[in-house]
Amino acid sequence: MLRIMAVTDDGRWREDVPLEELTGRDVGWFWVDFDCPKSEETELLDSYFQFHPLAIEDCLQRLQRPKVDHYEETHFFVLHALHPETLKAEEVNVFLGPRGIVTFHLAPSQEIEEAWRRMREADVRRGRDHNYVAYLLMDKLVDNYFPTLYKIEDQLNEIEDQGENRVNLQETTEQIYDIRADLLRIRRTVLPMRDLLYRLLNSDKIPGIKEQIAYFTDIYDHLLKLTEMIESNREMTADLRDSYDSLRSNRMNSIMKTLTVMTTIFMPLTFIAGVYGMNFVNMPELEWRAGYFIVLGLMLALGLGMYAWFKRKGWFD
Repeated sequence: MLRIMAVTDDGRWREDVPLEELTGRDVGWFWVDFDCPKSEETELLDSYFQFHPLAIEDCLQRLQRPKVDHYEETHFFVLHALHPETLKAEEVNVFLGPRGIVTFHLAPSQEIEEAWRRMREADVRRGRDHNYVAYLLMDKLVDNYFPTLYKIEDQLNEIEDQGENRVNLQETTEQIYDIRADLLRIRRTVLPMRDLLYRLLNSDKIPGIKEQIAYFTDIYDHLLKLTEMIESNREMTADLRDSYDSLRSNRMNSIMKTLTVMTTIFMPLTFIAGVYGMNFVNMPELEWRAGYFIVLGLMLALGLGMYAWFKRKGWFD
């Protein structure tokens, strides 16, 4: 689907404008959105807009790393959105030219829908041009990173609050490793986006950006905060992982100690039972009338005595 929004020189909105009218003198700037385009619509990137072949190739080959490339008067951005459930990166491509902006995405984009709605309601006479659209898109994409990280923080706080009260340590450890993997996926998107904004703020190649530098600086500050949150949560997962690994190790050592004590107690009892199970003819104890009860009493006394001695030594603590 192809959507077109144009703003005339006198500040009037026009939607669903034919492509042929975008070059008209009365059009101040425009926004063309390629929303899940068909093959014939995708060909317009080359046949009508005449974008650089490398930029078009990056649009069609996913998944590219967030970046910005400069092609004469056109500046090409690869941006990433995060799917709230799977945390997979979804690519949004932006062509920023001298008279307009073109967005291209192969999957539906909630952020572009929000930006489109905001531009409908915006007052274009207050500097709301195609550079502001680029800011709005980046701002929406970055703002939607926060709920995912807040959800991860809540999960980590829940794990930390429960501490040793967790019944299934194996399940908890696997959950921590899953969270750590999720943080790594988010990190692969946030860090390149941060670098992209840093290059944008320190570049003079894009006209009009310096006039709206405060807006893009705000996005960069958000990305710095996101980076700090990711690193802080990664450190927290590392601490929790080490803590639960230590807890599992201590529990295993306690189990092994108990089994060792029980084995040690039964070793002499097994020895006595083995001796009297040999059935030699000349074994005088076999002729004792009370021999069976004497041996059982001896084994009971020996077992209780060793248990009491181990208990006194603190082996059961």
